[in-house]
Amino acid sequence: MNTFRTAPWSLVVPLKPLLLAKSRLTPSSGDALRPGLALAFALDTVGAALACPVVRDVVVVTDDGPAGTALAALGARITADIPAAGLNAALAYGADTVRAARPDAAVAALNADLPALRPAELRQVLEYAATFPRAFLADAAGMGTTLLCASPGVELAPAFGGASRARHAASGAREILLAGVDSVRQDVDTGDDLRAAVELGVGVRTARLSGVVVGAPPLV
Repeated sequence: MNTFRTAPWSLVVPLKPLLLAKSRLTPSSGDALRPGLALAFALDTVGAALACPVVRDVVVVTDDGPAGTALAALGARITADIPAAGLNAALAYGADTVRAARPDAAVAALNADLPALRPAELRQVLEYAATFPRAFLADAAGMGTTLLCASPGVELAPAFGGASRARHAASGAREILLAGVDSVRQDVDTGDDLRAAVELGVGVRTARLSGVVVGAPPLV
């Protein structure tokens, strides 16, 4: 095993404009609620990430002004999606933005739709990832990726979207096979995903809205 040891991580979180985000939730949530859910997911994800003791900072790449304002209030740094060329270009740009200021940064791309994220579980994953040049965590469905990490001096090389687990493995990144980190795996694209996240225990912002989708009274 390699023994890369990293300083605290900088996380890059991509977020679509809220009106376009989480379209697969529409059958469960309706169009009126969907943008609010997407923002709640992002806020709970970023809030948990910032509470993780091995996370130095979080950079959110988004062109959504209100979402950027809300996330900045949590302590995230907001940057516009300058490439405007899709998810992976946005993530690569975010990583480059971090390393323009700190060339020796350890950088990780994290999904914005992990509303059950627990800081302690994220810490486990990042500490494991620090022992490899690049490492990734598959999503709960086993097809996609929720986290991709690159140690200092190593290009992030994101390949998110669809069957990204196989692409990240083929690129040479080490798959993180840890038990007990379900909150870092459980992204939310559908109503069933949201039900699974609620069972794990979502953050307060998502909990306020999720009852409409999962069939339980929302928090007030």
